[in-house]
Amino acid sequence: MRAVMLAAGVGARLGEIVEKPPKVLLRFDGISLLARHIRLLRHAGIDELVLCTGYRAEAIEAEIAACGAGEFVTTVFNPDYREGSLVSLWTAREALATGDDILLMDADVLYDQRLLAHLTGSSHSNVFLMDRDIEPGDEPVKLCIKDGCIVDFEKRPENAHDYHGESVGFFRFEGGMSAKLAARAETLVAAGVRDSWYEAAIRDLVLGEPNAFGWEDVTGLPWLEIDFAEDLQRAEASVLPHLEALPA
Repeated sequence: MRAVMLAAGVGARLGEIVEKPPKVLLRFDGISLLARHIRLLRHAGIDELVLCTGYRAEAIEAEIAACGAGEFVTTVFNPDYREGSLVSLWTAREALATGDDILLMDADVLYDQRLLAHLTGSSHSNVFLMDRDIEPGDEPVKLCIKDGCIVDFEKRPENAHDYHGESVGFFRFEGGMSAKLAARAETLVAAGVRDSWYEAAIRDLVLGEPNAFGWEDVTGLPWLEIDFAEDLQRAEASVLPHLEALPA
């Protein structure tokens, strides 16, 4: 199984940080998010990490070398990294279309290794991670459930549902669905939809084949997506102290 991780963005919502690094190079307890990803993915038995880079790609390449992970990490470069994350998903389309099971992951998440265990150990072939402890508002991407089935996946859901939770931004897709995701991303980009979030391609698949997808509830496990400057403080104070120790 391989992981495909999107790490191309500028991180504009972090505000005016001096010499702002790519978010995957933000450091917590002296360790970059990228180094954490590499150690946790290797520990989970993942064979390869395909990393889509863009903004300050050379700094990410240097961190890969510093981690001694050149044989584990393959990079693909998105020159249009200032456009929507859908373009990054499209840039990684070859890695998605190999027929292998894949994990698709946001790069800007500080998380406990037990979240990966929920992905790799799930009984579902295509699986989302959902946290029911969701903050109100339009920022979280919501996974919406009705009658035990996923009926929407959107920041502003359009379909009626019984309840929803926040998507962690980590997914597992079996080989056939992963190939469909690559094809859907290519269709959208070819149609000129270049300013969209990558979740739009996933939503299209879910609405087309809702019974093909399941979810794992990870409510209570520590994780945080780093979007805003205040998230840096929240990560340090409320997430980092509760993480299980990193594997060696």
